[in-house]
Amino acid sequence: MKIAVASDHRGFHIKGKILTLLQELGHEAFDYGPENAETVDYPDYAAKVAKAVSMNEIDRGILICGTGIGMCMTANKFSGVRAASCHDDLTAEMSRLHNNANVLCLSADLLGDQLISRMVEIWMRTEFEGGRHARRVDKITDYEKEAEG
Repeated sequence: MKIAVASDHRGFHIKGKILTLLQELGHEAFDYGPENAETVDYPDYAAKVAKAVSMNEIDRGILICGTGIGMCMTANKFSGVRAASCHDDLTAEMSRLHNNANVLCLSADLLGDQLISRMVEIWMRTEFEGGRHARRVDKITDYEKEAEG
């Protein structure tokens, strides 16, 4: 699977660890920036990943900022993106299982390295359950199309 990973300056140190983990799990991991820990604006990097997911150039994305919230808000502005800000194993699993999230947003400031690694592993291996959840995800897509008008 092709996975794009990006961060802001606060998530930069975690980004490299996630890229390595994804490769160890057998995925193609792509670094969408930034290149160093100098201050940057998180929307710029969230947009790069979300656009790639929206255009089906990448299968999934992972975004890291201070809280994960700003990245999530930005990513969800792109058509077809279902970004979820997750904070534990259960939210990571359920975002895939029930919501078919294709972008995982994480907090560099509030989560430890071991928890982040575990969440990424869970998120990557969890498949969308479909069934009644597919109907609900389809409704999200319908509302998105209606809003784009």
